[in-house]
Amino acid sequence: MDQVLGLQCVLCGRQYALGEAPYTCPACGERGILDVRYDYEVVRSRLDRHLLARSPERTMWRYTPLLPVEDVQRAAPLTVGWTPLYRGARLAEDLGVPCLDLWIKDDGRNPSASLKDRASSIALVRAQEEGAGVIAAASTGNAASSLACLCASVGRPCTIFVPEAAPPAKVAQLLVFGARVLLVQGSYDEAFDLCMAACRAYGWYNRNTAVNPFMSEGKKTVALEVCEQLQWQAPDYLLVPVGDGCIIGGVGKAVRDLLALGWIERAPRIVGVQAAGSAVLATAWRQGTEEIVPVPPTTLADSIAVAQPRDAIKALRAVRDTQGMYLTVADGEILEAMRLLGRTMGVFAEPAGAAAVAGLIQMIRTGLLHGTERVAVLVTGNGLKDVAAALQAVPAPVRIAPTLEAVREVVGS
Repeated sequence: MDQVLGLQCVLCGRQYALGEAPYTCPACGERGILDVRYDYEVVRSRLDRHLLARSPERTMWRYTPLLPVEDVQRAAPLTVGWTPLYRGARLAEDLGVPCLDLWIKDDGRNPSASLKDRASSIALVRAQEEGAGVIAAASTGNAASSLACLCASVGRPCTIFVPEAAPPAKVAQLLVFGARVLLVQGSYDEAFDLCMAACRAYGWYNRNTAVNPFMSEGKKTVALEVCEQLQWQAPDYLLVPVGDGCIIGGVGKAVRDLLALGWIERAPRIVGVQAAGSAVLATAWRQGTEEIVPVPPTTLADSIAVAQPRDAIKALRAVRDTQGMYLTVADGEILEAMRLLGRTMGVFAEPAGAAAVAGLIQMIRTGLLHGTERVAVLVTGNGLKDVAAALQAVPAPVRIAPTLEAVREVVGS
């Protein structure tokens, strides 16, 4: 892995060689999240835009020289990444901005129906390279089902810590994939802390994105794909749903990589979208601080319901470094976004997955967008993961007797 120079603490700036710091900065503790540093000259010698254009690889592993793995042959055999980027012309027209150059990235098309498969793919390879046995994660559902899915594909054991309030569909995924599932009688944050303690006690590989610096590198591939699929013409805005801050932190890393390599000419303005009932990062951004004040979450978007975002520094800097912004959207706005996305584009998103679309709608209605920009929106998870929430977004079906006359009463003659 000579493309990787080492790791650097986002707080104190100390640099470490690979293997020198297990997960976070020894000097700063758990708040000292590490960032992977690359030798971009080495990356350039192995990969460029022309090589990518000819690459037959249609997964996230097309970017292997820009990822912190040594042996990609250890990767799961499942197809992760290179998900579709759809032009959102009908959605833009429905929102009254037909000239908006709108694109929707549907990462619900990954194997476990979530963007989190990108991080789990890296975890699976890194765990094997480090000789770890069990891989563990704490999750409200998506990261857990993602890890369970990929581990199942190679017969790797995993242990999952999930708050007992997680949607049944996500818990069902875990059980079908054969994971050891521990339903924690508490919040996501309590499940996270318990997972951290168990990893230390049993020597398990810790897949938790907020402490494992390699996970952001997997998540960044979604933004690499967006820019490549747009022929390296970066969007003006890139909207991202935000809970723990790990995805948006990865998006920020992708932008830095692309600028360093000269593959894009300018950075998109990164927009983080949080549920109003779980808006700790949005509050810190408005106050101009990196200090986080935990607030118990109250939102139906379980995947972004977090009291204390663990990747706050990367999440805030991704927005500030690109002159972006944070928005907050109410649960009602998220449900509206789910309806509009499904009706105009045929994309079924879970509440957290639709949060960024709700942010888009808010930007249009409040005049933050003029209607001529290029905008890309990440949809991070499929709606089948939370059918109960989806049913709140739509009217009830019409019940009729099994007769043609009953049909005529509804549709007319």
